[in-house]
Amino acid sequence: MPKMKTHSGAKRRFKITAGGKIMRMHGERSHLRRKKAKRRLRAFDKMVEVAPASRKQLRRLLPYGS
Repeated sequence: MPKMKTHSGAKRRFKITAGGKIMRMHGERSHLRRKKAKRRLRAFDKMVEVAPASRKQLRRLLPYGS
């Protein structure tokens, strides 16, 4: 059986933790950045867990992470 391919766009956008969670970065970090509060911009720097509805699809795109 051949190796499965990792989706190259997904591997740049998502990270899988040691516990198996799929993490993503926030959006809205760069567009119209000057008018956003510094506190809000710092919150965008943290990674957040992917929504449960998206997990199944991402597991197929990232076969070797989990």
